Amino acid sequence: MQKEQQQLAELVKGKKVAFIGAGVSHKTLIEEFVGLGAHVTLCDKKNSVDDFGSYAETIRRLGIDLSLGEHYMDGFQGQDIILRTPGFEYYQKPLQDAIAAGTLVTSEVELFFDYCPCEIVGVTGSDGKTTTTTLISKFYEAAGRKVHLGGNIGAALLPMLPDVAPEDVAVVELSSFQLISMRKSPKIAVVTNVTPNHLDHHKDMQEYIDAKRNILLHQVPPCREVLGYENDITRSMVPDCKGKQVWFTRLHDTDNGAFLRGDGMLCMAEDGVVTPFLAQKDIKLRGLHNIENLLAAAAAVWGEVPVEAIQKVGSTFTGVEHRIEPVRVLDGVTYYNDSIGTSPTRTIAGLRSFDQKVILIAGGYDKHIPYEPLAPEVIAHVKDLVLMGATGPRIEKAVCEHPDFAASGLTIQHADTMQHAVELARAAAQPGDIIILSPASASFDLYPNFEVRGREFKKIVNELK
Repeated sequence: MQKEQQQLAELVKGKKVAFIGAGVSHKTLIEEFVGLGAHVTLCDKKNSVDDFGSYAETIRRLGIDLSLGEHYMDGFQGQDIILRTPGFEYYQKPLQDAIAAGTLVTSEVELFFDYCPCEIVGVTGSDGKTTTTTLISKFYEAAGRKVHLGGNIGAALLPMLPDVAPEDVAVVELSSFQLISMRKSPKIAVVTNVTPNHLDHHKDMQEYIDAKRNILLHQVPPCREVLGYENDITRSMVPDCKGKQVWFTRLHDTDNGAFLRGDGMLCMAEDGVVTPFLAQKDIKLRGLHNIENLLAAAAAVWGEVPVEAIQKVGSTFTGVEHRIEPVRVLDGVTYYNDSIGTSPTRTIAGLRSFDQKVILIAGGYDKHIPYEPLAPEVIAHVKDLVLMGATGPRIEKAVCEHPDFAASGLTIQHADTMQHAVELARAAAQPGDIIILSPASASFDLYPNFEVRGREFKKIVNELK
């Protein structure tokens, strides 16, 4: 057992450890912690062990204690350690009471940061996190480094620990929910932008901003910070930076960071030297927002990997699933899956990546974010709007109340299901048209997450005759 694994074992052996919820990463960890000699309690809203389905068998086999149902948080009392999921609100009273009583409240990601032996690159922001994180990991791989990719992007990091060597690099996507309680920051930190999001979950915008700032606050020099120049909030984070702070910007030149030059070259300026490294025309990713993601990723790894690695990935990478992902061409109509469009800013970026008016399928679960900013963009970039879900009427109201709506010729239709929405969009389309699913809303009304929503859309589109 390597040193880091040994330290984790020492932390949990013989301790009372509560896990909040049995998500994918917790299932792996519960097994590991029992193996390391912890007394595990699972705290969950489910009412009985049988509600866990196939996992019930594992619960019984491991002999773990349960605190279930309406009062599941009672199980927090008397624990040595509590592992929370990102979705569990940090400032809830039972959790804060446990902290006050001396319980260590942590999470899978925080424990990974505590024991990870290699350099960590962390990425956060309201938009662009996953593509930027993925690009950074591909840059390192192209340079021959072993990469451990995880966090909010899908894979749990802590179970990877036995395979992490000091010369590797961990590339981690971090959400505000993960960052809110973090007391360690990565060596290289990227904040893409901060816009209103998840306000159903944070008590106010300031709490959301403060959570994001945690990616910077605990850095130890030498370190690096990459901030989005075009966003007021990220621009205001400079005083929080403790190392080499650089910008990324698509709209301005800078003498400190990555930028898009007027001649269409992506450039990096550092220490008085400007290095052009990629031509915009050679980039395979669609959309100007992806130019920004490339600039952010390049600024993060500059000096860490050869420029050739950045050029190779930048000119070949076609994108991440559910992000303006081409699905198929049928009857001259091209279908795109942009299910990641869970907020208006994401959908606006998707709409702006086409140079023609599109047919848009939008709407979903209501996260209580304003839709007024979406209205002028829909009027400018959409000819047919198919709405579904709880936010459908809110989006329609914002669009119809916009002064330019009457003259726009935009038609609005409503669908009950994704199947119905695709059928309405297809009926409205002519050869040469583009149909895009970009909901500007979360998926939780009909789907567990945006990935399931995107795959359902692709399945329906691929089955069209």
